[in-house]
Amino acid sequence: MRLTVALVGALSMLAAATTTARAQDLEPRAYAASPAGAAFVVAAFVRATGSVVVDPTLPISDVEATIDGAAVATGYTFGLFGKLALATAILPYSWGEVSGRVGEDARTVTRSGLADTRLKFSVNLVGNPAMGARDFVKAPRKTIVGTSVQVTGPSGQYYGTKLINLGTNRWSFKPEVGLSVPRGRWDFDTYLGVTLFTANDDFYPGGLERSQNPVTSLQGHVSYTVRPRLWVAGDATWYEGGEAQVAGGPPGSAMNNSRLGLTVSVPLGRSQSIKVAYSSGVAVRTGTDFRAFSVGWQWLTLTKP
Repeated sequence: MRLTVALVGALSMLAAATTTARAQDLEPRAYAASPAGAAFVVAAFVRATGSVVVDPTLPISDVEATIDGAAVATGYTFGLFGKLALATAILPYSWGEVSGRVGEDARTVTRSGLADTRLKFSVNLVGNPAMGARDFVKAPRKTIVGTSVQVTGPSGQYYGTKLINLGTNRWSFKPEVGLSVPRGRWDFDTYLGVTLFTANDDFYPGGLERSQNPVTSLQGHVSYTVRPRLWVAGDATWYEGGEAQVAGGPPGSAMNNSRLGLTVSVPLGRSQSIKVAYSSGVAVRTGTDFRAFSVGWQWLTLTKP
């Protein structure tokens, strides 16, 4: 049981890594000012490669994984009691390979299929009232305070008889508050969130209950606008907690990890853009120590003047 608990604390993170647009939740300009009536579609690809850090006292070593994913996302901004609101939905598909050694035996597994669907709803409470495109262009840039909640549903491929899965067979909820401060061509963003998990009642080797403590995350971004819609951002995040228990056994190790990244957004004409991002683990106590590269194409249109 102790071996299973320790493994799930690390290997279950692979399911989270398959959610394409997430990239360990490094998301610059998540609460940036926008006009109401903006509709967009995103197609993205991500590759995450690296190791899984487990308790060194366990007979498990050399755990490596390569996870590829593709996702389609859509979103729309609208007015809500005079405030700007944004609703998004992400449907990811993933495939990957995980290898490692248990004692003297080497093992490799592959998976492909749907990962968990993610829905997000956010509202800019201060600094970005709902307005059409004409008024938005004339409005001065102000400090924005926003909030959001992200819901991840158990729609991904999952088998209770397998330890490595693309889905998590549970719900998660992430409330978050964000602050965005513009200064000339610079933007400074910081977000604080907590992810809460329901229990997985069909965990390996089948029929066991796995529960997990909340994960607290803090991220910051500094971005510079070269010209309209062309910008570069430096990204950082830290997250801790997430101890897991299986069948009421002892909890696994808590995460206390940090990552750094870089994001570049390049416009393609008036309605399209390409976003490229890279991030890597800086300090990893337990869980995935991945290097992630993603590229996404976005098409945007304004439905209101």
